Amino acid sequence: MRINAKELTHKQLNEKIRKAVKNGVKSVTLENINGQRYIASGLKADIKIEIFGTAGNDLASFMSGCEINVHGNAQDCVGNTMDDGKVVVRGSVGDILGYGMRGGKIFIQGNVGYRTGIHMKSYKSMVPVVVIGGTAGDFFAEYMAGGVLILLGLTSDVSAIYPKAHKNGKIVGNFVGTGMHGGTVYIRGNVEKYQMGREVEPVKLDKTDEEIIKKYVSEFSKSFGYGQKKILKKEFIKLKAINYRPYGMIYAY
Repeated sequence: MRINAKELTHKQLNEKIRKAVKNGVKSVTLENINGQRYIASGLKADIKIEIFGTAGNDLASFMSGCEINVHGNAQDCVGNTMDDGKVVVRGSVGDILGYGMRGGKIFIQGNVGYRTGIHMKSYKSMVPVVVIGGTAGDFFAEYMAGGVLILLGLTSDVSAIYPKAHKNGKIVGNFVGTGMHGGTVYIRGNVEKYQMGREVEPVKLDKTDEEIIKKYVSEFSKSFGYGQKKILKKEFIKLKAINYRPYGMIYAY
């Protein structure tokens, strides 16, 4: 099924998507998307959605089980409080990627803005995963409580594909892991101590870490047609939270 979104508001567009789901449609192609918000928000269905254009704020927010493929960029809050499903963006996204994300997977080919992974969390078998091919802005993994964040920094390796976001050669901004108290961050390259929040520290990768990185880099590479072996040749660092409840002493009971 194809939907031309050129003259549609975000409300009209989402009503058409929900109607398609209700009618048992398993594949929808959205054409001429130009900033329409809340696409697939709260949607719980076995459906594949192809998006051509720039998806607006809160793409896949509160989503459960859908598969979304964006041929272009997306704006802020992709995967906001997402429960399950998969989002693949063949471009870059704005700020607050994966805010409060609770499950599912997001793969971004390009760069991401500020506060990626803020308040990500996991519960038992629900472990959200975000893999970013390019660079990230400040406050990466801020207040992260669970899940897996992988930053590949392919900007320097594939300069013809990605614009260089950080002139100093760093693939991530400052305040990495500020307030972080759970989850795991893997960064392909070096992160200086001054870039990290006081709540995190680098630790040595073990065999389990290597398997996790290999698994999700493999899926990322297949999504975008990259060579997995070349990506894995470069060393990764792992960041973990120092304290499970860094602000526990200031809570009121």
